[in-house]
Amino acid sequence: MARYTGPVCRLCRREKMKLFLKGAKCDSMKCPIERRPYPPGEHGRDRVRQGSEYLAQLREKQKARRIYGVLEKQFVNLYEQATHQSGITGENLLRMLELRLDNVAYRAGWGASRSQARQLVRHGHVQVNGKRVTIPSYRVRQGDVVALVEKSRQLIIIRHNVDTLDRQVPPWLEAEAGGLQVTVRSLPEREHIDVPVREQLIIELYSK
Repeated sequence: MARYTGPVCRLCRREKMKLFLKGAKCDSMKCPIERRPYPPGEHGRDRVRQGSEYLAQLREKQKARRIYGVLEKQFVNLYEQATHQSGITGENLLRMLELRLDNVAYRAGWGASRSQARQLVRHGHVQVNGKRVTIPSYRVRQGDVVALVEKSRQLIIIRHNVDTLDRQVPPWLEAEAGGLQVTVRSLPEREHIDVPVREQLIIELYSK
């Protein structure tokens, strides 16, 4: 599985905002962006860029990719699928990103970050409709029941996350079994997707 393996705090600094890629560390003073709120690199502090339209579009696209942990080719494929669906293309794109299995595991509170939730999926701790699924990009559908495998429910890291993470389950998911199972009640609407992304700029970038 292709994925970014470099320092993720560097990505937050590049976007000049917290993307919450490291779980609890992002909420502490250990977060590098608290001490160095400027882009990485030797000249990151001194570099001044003109705010062009293309730069704004590019930064929004990069921000969305990094939040959801998606590589460029995957992101382009999702955009192509979004353009062929009815409705607003930008909202369709965000909806498909939200319906990824690793994101559902994150929204359910099983992982402190999306990367940790992705690891839970890859290691076979998550099942959909009673069948184990190990593909993080698997897209759930309305009515699907996503749950932790019975043997995985007592893992220390999962119990810790379920008991301590102060994260509200979004309205399009319904938590059951003490938070160890969720049902996809409906498709996520834009007002229920709390990511700091202006999706219209992404569509403008790809539609050129």
